[in-house]
Amino acid sequence: MEIYHQYIKLRKQFGRHPKFADEGAEMIADIRPNEEHATDYIPRNPVVTVSQCVPEMSEHDANTVAVILASKAMSHVEGGWPKDIDYSEAEHTIRYRKKIEKDEDYIKTVTALGADVEDLIKQNNAIDIYEEYFTGQWADHSAEVPSVKTVTVFKDPSTSVKRTTAYVNWHPDATIPKVVVSYAILQFQWGLEDRKFQEMPLSSYVWDVNNPNTPEYEMAPASQICCAKFNLKDPNLLGAGQYNGQFTVYDMRKGSTPTESTQVDLSHRDPIYDIAWLQSKTGTEAMSVSTDGNVMWWDIRRLSEPVESMPLREKGSETSLGGVVLEYDPAAGPTNFMVGTEQGSIFSCNRKAKNPVDRVKYVLSGHHGPLYGLRRNPFSSKYFLSIGDWTARVWTDDAAVKTPILTTKYHPTYLTGGTWSPTRPGVFYTIKMDGTMDVWDLFYKHNEPTLTVEVSDQPLTSFAAHESGSTVAVGTADGATTILQLSTGLSEMALNEKAAMNNMFDRETQREKNLEKAMKEARIKRKKEETRKDEVADSVTEEQLRALENEFFNATKQPEPPAAPEEATQNGAGAAPEQ
Repeated sequence: MEIYHQYIKLRKQFGRHPKFADEGAEMIADIRPNEEHATDYIPRNPVVTVSQCVPEMSEHDANTVAVILASKAMSHVEGGWPKDIDYSEAEHTIRYRKKIEKDEDYIKTVTALGADVEDLIKQNNAIDIYEEYFTGQWADHSAEVPSVKTVTVFKDPSTSVKRTTAYVNWHPDATIPKVVVSYAILQFQWGLEDRKFQEMPLSSYVWDVNNPNTPEYEMAPASQICCAKFNLKDPNLLGAGQYNGQFTVYDMRKGSTPTESTQVDLSHRDPIYDIAWLQSKTGTEAMSVSTDGNVMWWDIRRLSEPVESMPLREKGSETSLGGVVLEYDPAAGPTNFMVGTEQGSIFSCNRKAKNPVDRVKYVLSGHHGPLYGLRRNPFSSKYFLSIGDWTARVWTDDAAVKTPILTTKYHPTYLTGGTWSPTRPGVFYTIKMDGTMDVWDLFYKHNEPTLTVEVSDQPLTSFAAHESGSTVAVGTADGATTILQLSTGLSEMALNEKAAMNNMFDRETQREKNLEKAMKEARIKRKKEETRKDEVADSVTEEQLRALENEFFNATKQPEPPAAPEEATQNGAGAAPEQ
């Protein structure tokens, strides 16, 4: 392919305009010829010479070839045995080992190597040659400029229909850079009369960060997958919540079809928007939440029916609220969980309450619309973050405090997700509808985000932070998933940051309690004043009221006008006495 560049502008339209002026001649140098070698030349005719004051430059372009990675396996067999020894026979190998161990040369060699290895071990115990100084929790990154760089981008393999990245979840092992991405279109009644709806692909994928060209594993469901998560104990298992309300399980070792699925008539009646794997000995229990107003528990060993279910209702109410976000953290208690609803309420629940009515401990009303993020702080589980409408708010898990202890400013666009940083207690992330991601660092400032990154020109729809804290995955409305790497200042804990953040949260909690106490006292005072006015009004008797009414009417009564003269004459003539 020929690469060239053509300038289509006139010379006078670009570059610096030259300025010429007439000046007299000036002798700069006078170089006399060498008379000894004056005849050592070859005349040329004609002679063409080009001179330029700047070095000549040429423009070069290069197109790099995309590196395509492929996974290949290698079968290793045991080797190094003599030809007359069959390594597949355990008896032959044992006999040969015993023979070698009795050899004097072998004993001397092992003894000599053992002394060398012991010296190396002692050196490593004395000095760690791989130690990195001035890093980690003792580092101070306050002067470092926060930054983010893009590592890679995963694009939806489907080209016929643009699907949204509905959910993102990282592999539970931090050393394995894999992420499961759920693709779905969650718009209400989308494409019912369109042919594309019938041709829409349903698959979701597992991607490897080191191989962004092709997905590593494909999940082929019967309905769109709204959310999917790796199993915490067996990462080969994937739990998925589908658009038709079914909870399915995939085994990456057994093909792309689900190995287990719930019954449609016993599943949710609306899409499953979030799931969570529970802490258990077997690691086979999970829970799901849907907008049908129910929370269900499942055991993947027997998915014929749910283990248990609970409606999302406030105490004394018969109205069920739709759940969209589920938060389960074993640090806050293996039976405690939280649910964010599409009405903006936050349910704090206990699965093993003595009375089924007491499962809902309390309900917080903190947002004007659906919640898109609800996560507990990984360093202090009693504080949690909620994201919805135009703000992100920090709450405390205390029934006495019904208001948030911290609230971000109101953004001009909707917030669509976010979470806490796994490695820094004062950092959390939010994503917005305008395609930007905000990084908030409460350890340094509260009034504005520390860093704002424009990830895409499309709305951001899903978010997940890697366990290392230095990498995040952001999903967009056009089906792309961007992997971003944060700077060390945003991922490594600063000196005394954990203690400072706990003190700040405690201080703000106490402030809210004091404000609530003052408001309660003001309400009591106002109620007492109203009661006192009612008592004063009730102290007047009925006779006093009647006397006051008569006095009022007498004061406002108009006097009667005198009779007219004509009427008096007529009355006098008509009343003459009889004779």
